[in-house]
Amino acid sequence: MPVREPRGRGVTAAGVVILAAVNEEHLAICSSPEWGKFVEDDLLPWVLGGYDLGDDLLEVGPGPGLTTDILRRHAARVTAAELDPGLAGKLAARLAGSNVEVVRADATRLPFADARFSAAACLTMLHHIPSAELQDAALAEMARVLRTGGVLVGTDGLDTPERRRVHIGDIFVPVDPQTLPDRLRRAGFADARVEVSDDRLRFAATSAP
Repeated sequence: MPVREPRGRGVTAAGVVILAAVNEEHLAICSSPEWGKFVEDDLLPWVLGGYDLGDDLLEVGPGPGLTTDILRRHAARVTAAELDPGLAGKLAARLAGSNVEVVRADATRLPFADARFSAAACLTMLHHIPSAELQDAALAEMARVLRTGGVLVGTDGLDTPERRRVHIGDIFVPVDPQTLPDRLRRAGFADARVEVSDDRLRFAATSAP
């Protein structure tokens, strides 16, 4: 299945083009078998935490798609919204004929109808959005496209020297776990929960009426 292209360009409501900026070392890590094993054995079991993702899941920012490989086992249908055209094309080719549709899309301006999805996942990608304001816009978009009561699950890395080193030359705007619950509520979510373990956080919230 080819990548579905939304109408118009990948820009924010403010007209700012968000560039996909991931350096080669970082991309290699996120494509590696070691990362895939960590995602499958440790990260996603912790993040998903028994949540029911329903029948129509949105993944925002899948990158190389190692998270998508696991998420598609948890929902009948998965839509993977990826801004980078190269990553989107490779993921669409790899998962052709599966229950995954890849759409090239900007997280701050999702090309989907209100209340379409049963759940959304945002996995180690928020820090690639280049400002807190645009991160909040992306969270609000996820709330908009979720059905009432639909769950958002996510994770991100905390601000550490090693993580900053890996992100040299690409975008790294870390998410503060102390302020994230209020940001989720302002974006249109209820029951916001944030937990920190080692150098990562996980979060979950439900779309408010």
